[in-house]
Amino acid sequence: MQDRLESLASKAREEIGRAQDASGLEALRVRYLGKKGELSAVLGGMGKLAPDERRRVGEIANRVKAEVEGLLGEAQRRIARAALEAELQAPPIDVTLPGRMRRPGRRHVVSRTMEEITRTFQRLGFDVVQSPEVELDLYNFESLNFPADHPARDMQDTFYVHGDYLQHDPGAIVLRTHTSPGQIRTMLARKPPIRVVVPGKVYRADSDATHTPMFHQIEGLLVDRKVTMAELKGTLDAFVRAYFGADRRTRFRPSFFPFTEPSGELDVSCGACAGQGCRLCKQTGWLEILGCGMVHQNVFQAVGYPEGSVTGFAFGMGIERVAMLRYGLDDLRSLFENDVRLLEQF
Repeated sequence: MQDRLESLASKAREEIGRAQDASGLEALRVRYLGKKGELSAVLGGMGKLAPDERRRVGEIANRVKAEVEGLLGEAQRRIARAALEAELQAPPIDVTLPGRMRRPGRRHVVSRTMEEITRTFQRLGFDVVQSPEVELDLYNFESLNFPADHPARDMQDTFYVHGDYLQHDPGAIVLRTHTSPGQIRTMLARKPPIRVVVPGKVYRADSDATHTPMFHQIEGLLVDRKVTMAELKGTLDAFVRAYFGADRRTRFRPSFFPFTEPSGELDVSCGACAGQGCRLCKQTGWLEILGCGMVHQNVFQAVGYPEGSVTGFAFGMGIERVAMLRYGLDDLRSLFENDVRLLEQF
């Protein structure tokens, strides 16, 4: 056994001395000093030796182990020095050369517009809530006073994920056509007073210069006792002045939405011509910005609020449309083409 230990030490000196890289050196360490290495294999028979001989073999084994560990450490330092010398001999780096400038990024105009609108309503006391983009027909239509076969459903030309849309199954799954389902979910989860805005993506089968199959909306809801149309008009007028500028004027026109009664459209005075009339506003001096109205009592009944117990108002606007009005864009689709020349302007 003593001869085997001496032979092991001799072989280790030779192989460790030839090691050229860290991976090869690690393999040698495992081979000689690992739990299943050659040294352990030799010492496995020590239990059969006499006590005196076992002591001598143990001393030799400790010396061999210490020698191998020393050889490994020396070889490791040698390999590290060689790697450093090779690195220093590489082509020199001119540290005086200017660095490569990284172009600063910026928020996409749609994301920035949504955040600005959201912050404006937060300052007016509204909370921000999120809701699923893949919705139930029950929340997207039925609870919002869109009964089966209501003609207003056709206007939204919906993307159905599951279920027969011709049967208007309340359990059908649909890509939401507006963020109003978030208002239903909020009323089901909270008791009045409620003051929330719901931003996010919505989907409709439509595509032209002012419509895309996917776009962004932000809708608002305020529910309490004795809420009036005057509060709706005051809230939206305050938003327009805060977002577009104190000099902008507003006007309300009657309209129709299934989930509000009475319903209206809000126009804002054209910023390009100061309300005098131009190509952007089609010579009217006004730009349509959002729809609004007093929440229909059928909607309150759908979420379990007793009839006549509360009133409220709701409104909704397209984020891309607001961006178009604010920045003077003439084609909504340009916001999704990722043309850096356009996006860098904002």
